This record gives sequence, C-alpha cells and structure tokens, in this order.
Amino acid sequence: MTKELFLPSKPRYDILDGLRDVTALVILPYHVLEGCGVVLGRGYLGVDFFYVLSGFVIGYAYDDRWGRMNVGGFFKRRIIRLHPMVIMGTAIGLALYYFQTSDALPLIGQRPWWVVLLLFFYCCLMLPMPNAWDIRGWQDTNSFNGNIWSLYWEYLANICYAFFLRFVPTIVLAALTVVAAVATLDLTLNLNLFGLISESRVGAPYTVNGGWSLAPSELYVGTVRLGYPFLVGMMLSRTKRLVRMKGGFVWTALLVAALLLMPAFEGIANGVYEAFAILVVMPLIVSIGAGSQLTGRKYNAACKFLGDLSYRYTSPTCQW
Repeated sequence: MTKELFLPSKPRYDILDGLRDVTALVILPYHVLEGCGVVLGRGYLGVDFFYVLSGFVIGYAYDDRWGRMNVGGFFKRRIIRLHPMVIMGTAIGLALYYFQTSDALPLIGQRPWWVVLLLFFYCCLMLPMPNAWDIRGWQDTNSFNGNIWSLYWEYLANICYAFFLRFVPTIVLAALTVVAAVATLDLTLNLNLFGLISESRVGAPYTVNGGWSLAPSELYVGTVRLGYPFLVGMMLSRTKRLVRMKGGFVWTALLVAALLLMPAFEGIANGVYEAFAILVVMPLIVSIGAGSQLTGRKYNAACKFLGDLSYRYTSPTCQW
C-alpha cells in the first residue's frame, strides 16, 4: 500500500449521494420489467446522469490532489472503489448463466464450459468482450452481466482524466464540452453529421439508448453518452457554478424521477426531449444538488444511507 491510498477524504455532497440512489431505484425496475416486455419510462437515461455525477465528483475529489498523489495512486483508489462490484456482478452472472437459456439469448449453452469459464476471468479483468466471442447473442461487452457495459466507459473516463483532462485549462475544457454537446445533438436528433450513426440503428432513432457493444456504431453512441455528461460535470466542479435552493434534495429527487419515468415520444420529439434532458436538466440537477444543503439529521442520514446502498445493488445486479 502507498500513501496515496490514505489521502484524507473530502466532505461529501450528501444530496448527490441521495440522488445517485434515487436514480438507481428507477434503473433497477426498468431493467427487471424490460425483461418482461414492459418499458418503464426511459430508465436508460440514468446512465447519462451517472456520468454527470462522475465528472463532478472526480473533478472535486482529485483536481487539487495531484501534488500529493501520482497516477498509480489514483488508479488504485478508483479500482478499490469500483472493481469489487465488477467482479461480484460478473460472478453472479456466471452462476446464473445457464438458467437464462431462451430464444432471446440464442448462444447460451453453445460454447464449451471451459470457454465460458475463461471468458469469465477475462471479463473480471474489465476487458471488453469482442463481438466474435459473444456467448449470449447480444454482443454485450460483458456477456455475464450486460449492465456492466456502462462501467467500461466509466473506467475509460478515469483513464482520460488521469492522462489528459486533469491537465486541460478550464477554457479548453469548456471548448471540449461544446464539441461534445454538438455530438449529443447529432445522436439525439439523428443528424448523422459525422456519418457515424449506423443505418442499422432503426430500432433506436432519436435516442441515446445504446453503447453496450464493440460494434462501431455502438462505440460512437457510448462515446457520445460519456463525453458531454462527464465533461460538463467536470466544468461544474471547476467553475463552481452551483445553485443553492431550499429543499434542494426533494426538488432534485422529484426532477430525476420525472426525467427517467417520462414515457417515450414519437419521432424527433423524443430526441428533443433527451437532448434537453442531457444538455440542460441533468447539469442543473447536479448544480442544485451540490449547491444546496440538507437540513435535519434525518435527511442527512437518509441521503448517506441511500448513497451507500446504490453501490451495493446497481452494479452487482444481473442481466435482466
């Protein structure tokens, strides 16, 4: 162990901890019910909100620590924080793998058991699974727990932060955020300005839903979904553009729930909604959550409990 692992923790934003769990409480039934053919709102937008939170928290927690911490220390802290959940979630997926045999998952049971076991250890290393190695039929980056796909992008964000983004001046970070915002509009409005939106994406036009495989079009979706949210979160942390509001936790929690439970619209109206949600509403929620204060011990205890709980049941949750 090195000293970098024992740097004193900064005060936590309790409201943001609580909002993480409110989001997780919507995402969990969204995935469970999706397996039954029921679509509960647009829970997938919770991933984008998590990335805004990540950008803010990473910037807040580490921007001023690099004089006392090196890159190795940063990655050790992040791995200790995230990787146990990755291994647990993948292990649960392995234990239930053969119980998922169905027409919806045509490749289950078609590979020798030893191949499945080798791929389990591969996925535990947080290495994305190539499409040719797929053992379920959905081309997930983790065939044992498809929901872990978003953590692959989270790890990539941490790598980009450690080797590049932490050095970037705020004005350059703002310019990158604007470019990422254009990419978000490109995806949500189906503009295809860069020719990177696949024609096969007919099932999800005017939406950010996607990013869970190594197919080129899905890599673009994942990059876009990570880009603006993480960068704007960092911008909020650096510029401290925070909004103080009385009853901030209640209002932001209601806003998060409403945002994710809103039914899908038809056509481009859906893209406009998702673009507005990601570009404007999500950063505003984080700004209010970070700028407001909890009043009363009960609210403080509830937010801390919810924030800790969200880590325990979102990542280890098995594929629906």
